[in-house]
Amino acid sequence: MFLDTPSLHLDPLWDLSAAYAADPRPERLNLIIGVYRDESGASPVMPSVLAAEARLLARAPSKEYLGLSGNTGFNAAVTGLLLGEEELVARATAVQTVAGTGALRLLAELLATTGPGRTVYLGTPSYVNHLAILRAARLNVVEYPVSRDGVLDAEAVLAVARTARRGDAILLQGCCHNPTGLSMPGPLWDELAAVMAVRGVVPFVDQAYFGLGDGLEEDLAGMRRMLRVVPEAVVAVSGSKAWGLYSERTGCAIVLTEGRERGEYARGVLEVTARADYSQPPAHGALIVAEILGDPGLRAQWRAELEEMRLRLTGLREGLADALAAGPGGAAFAALREQRGMFLRLPLAPGQMDRLREEHAVYGIPSGRISLAGVPTARIQDLADSIAAVADPALIGASRA
Repeated sequence: MFLDTPSLHLDPLWDLSAAYAADPRPERLNLIIGVYRDESGASPVMPSVLAAEARLLARAPSKEYLGLSGNTGFNAAVTGLLLGEEELVARATAVQTVAGTGALRLLAELLATTGPGRTVYLGTPSYVNHLAILRAARLNVVEYPVSRDGVLDAEAVLAVARTARRGDAILLQGCCHNPTGLSMPGPLWDELAAVMAVRGVVPFVDQAYFGLGDGLEEDLAGMRRMLRVVPEAVVAVSGSKAWGLYSERTGCAIVLTEGRERGEYARGVLEVTARADYSQPPAHGALIVAEILGDPGLRAQWRAELEEMRLRLTGLREGLADALAAGPGGAAFAALREQRGMFLRLPLAPGQMDRLREEHAVYGIPSGRISLAGVPTARIQDLADSIAAVADPALIGASRA
């Protein structure tokens, strides 16, 4: 039979989520999936999103098909927000996608179609779905360690750029790296851009957490400087985190090229691929984002709400780092202060993460990643105590590159 195949290894996040749901312990903490939560543990709808939805409801826009590129107003607004400069926007072509994951897949297909035999370099650890998406697009993938002892390994990233062939791509997370929480400093973006421009290597930038690290403009600054230097690049944009539109599956694939003709060709490839994959993207989330970005008042409100989310995440990280530093073996957790965004990667081995779940009802994933947004401020000390209880100094960092 066609289903007589070896067992399939699925993303562990879903198995862990099911285990969390079945756990009767009232003190349990769900730090598994990257969803922003407030102090009550709910994933709130941003007030700016509610206001935009009310306007859309009053206007009752059509439910007609969008076309293969999706909502063109959304595409233009998101491209302007992410790139920030007229010169970069003029080089850009964009299509709406099914969330950031869909943008990654369409852009991977574009790279595969336009460069048979092309290799994509993937720093590991990485977002759990990156490797699956790249391989599904039939790309050659070379993995390399992106961190060492909990710190970004800048030399490893530069070494890849210096040895990659012309036309190869390097997948870079724009900020707030998943799962390490690391972000590339500005000078590294600049040095990497210079190397990639000379060697003809293509940046493949995944922008999923902008606004949740050091601030919206700060989180995008390094990528923008790189895009000024390299002749061509691709950028996958997710609307899930910045607008809280997780279930609306809102995203955008942006391609920067040297000329309009090349951009139109890229759009054609993306549209043909989208037609075969899912035909048309969903409308609602894109309408919301376009409404927010197109109205100065709503845009300012949204940015204030995003900043409030960022400050809460920053406070949680600093509070946990302080609590761990004050406990036994505190020096082992010093690198946590340098991480950014929604995730934090603990220097714990998989067995220690198992103990954290089984003995303390704290649910993270085996790599040591936890989602900070799932922690109420009042539980920070409890979380630190639980981590310290399982953090055998001999095993700390055993699973980390």
